[in-house]
Amino acid sequence: MALTKDQLIADIAESIAAPKATAKNALEQLGQIVADQLENGAEITLPGIGKLKVSERPARTGRNPSTGAAIEIAAKKVVKFVPAKVLTDAINK
Repeated sequence: MALTKDQLIADIAESIAAPKATAKNALEQLGQIVADQLENGAEITLPGIGKLKVSERPARTGRNPSTGAAIEIAAKKVVKFVPAKVLTDAINK
């Protein structure tokens, strides 16, 4: 089962004893700050969770699976996540 945005907001609001609107605003602001920092090339460390960083994926030749024709796949930036040891240890109890 996936944790939805509404469930996450409700859990945050309950854990800090704040209104859901405050938790929603904080979550949205966190997302915006992370996106802005990654766009500028910064690495984001979330203590106890992990690290987010931008990685370059070079251009490459791929294949169309239905026709087998070669196609060029453009270079792009992707976000990589490296989990913290604390998180890895917590899920592997």
